[in-house]
Amino acid sequence: MLLCLAVAGLTGCASKPETTAAARAARVIDPQAHVPDFARRPNVPFSRQEAVAIALREWRLFGQPVDDEPPDTRPVPLPDDKPERQPGLWERVGEYWWIGMDAGDKEGSWTGKHDEYGSEFPATSDANYAWSAAFISYVMRIAGAGSHFPYAMAHAVYINAAYEVAIGQSTDYAVTAERLDAYAPLPGDIICASRGKRVVRYDDLPTSFPAHCQIVVATAPGVLSTIGGNVDDAVTMIHVPTTPDGKLAYPGGVVVDTRYAWLTVLRVLYANNYLAQNLSLAPG
Repeated sequence: MLLCLAVAGLTGCASKPETTAAARAARVIDPQAHVPDFARRPNVPFSRQEAVAIALREWRLFGQPVDDEPPDTRPVPLPDDKPERQPGLWERVGEYWWIGMDAGDKEGSWTGKHDEYGSEFPATSDANYAWSAAFISYVMRIAGAGSHFPYAMAHAVYINAAYEVAIGQSTDYAVTAERLDAYAPLPGDIICASRGKRVVRYDDLPTSFPAHCQIVVATAPGVLSTIGGNVDDAVTMIHVPTTPDGKLAYPGGVVVDTRYAWLTVLRVLYANNYLAQNLSLAPG
């Protein structure tokens, strides 16, 4: 007590700090506490142009890889060659996790090769730390989506949230799920495919399932240019064939691209209309 009185003029008498897990969990954490101010405000309106530019920037950082081979035919990189584990890139994956997840989520501490404790996990275990959904979340957050996007470590979370918007069960988010044969995606929209043995279709939503999504960065007659994370352990471009009018499926729902089980387009409700013809990244 005497010590407390002696230093009271400098620091005051603080109460004992909360140290228990229950006390820490009880604290209210702003989900966007870790987001840069320019994205939190945001400094500019949430737009297709910004989302596309961010996705392209990250693609360039990883060396602009393009892979249009079917997923099951791609060679698996050797552990020491995986881009996500290279100097300068594993940290970047860590930024996808840190910013893409809500503040306080343990996954926010992951990197391209570290768990939440900072311990390096073996390259053979990287499927347990798949970051493709974190990449989508990062792009949306940095582009200024704020609280209008359902950030998640699993694609199915925001696919289901967008579906609930589409059927009128939610107005929480600026993203809605469209049928493949009913909507032609624009740059800044997100196309999503089912993965795994159980093929999920639009009419199966909402459900829990493994998925993968890519951000559309350009359109051209008969093809979309898309960018996604954790494709070949990098940020990679994939070209996706479409119908002549830009849809992923013919009338009736037959998907044009036989490599992937595409199931929906997430139409993002941006603050402006960024026209598809402003960019051209068609293959060739």
